[in-house]
Amino acid sequence: MCGAPVQDLSLEGIDVAAETIIQGTVSRGGEPAGGAYVRLLDSSGEFTAEVVTSATGDFRFFAAPGDWTLSVLHKDGKVRQDVHASGPGLLPVSLSLQ
Repeated sequence: MCGAPVQDLSLEGIDVAAETIIQGTVSRGGEPAGGAYVRLLDSSGEFTAEVVTSATGDFRFFAAPGDWTLSVLHKDGKVRQDVHASGPGLLPVSLSLQ
């Protein structure tokens, strides 16, 4: 069976100094938005990757440094946000559906 790994925000076993990590949560009205599709788009708007949020709204991408767009689709709303990953490290993001 294929599938994405379970999404959570634990950094156990991850070398944060060597990885560029874009991670965070998706919510609506202050409540977690599980089952949301979070897409990572490159600086030209091209699709790069997609994950589904956990029941607690968590998501994570390992990306290269640079400019990215997070695009979220959920039955209760959507949101887009530009982010800049300057280099290795953790870039936390909170996204609220509209």
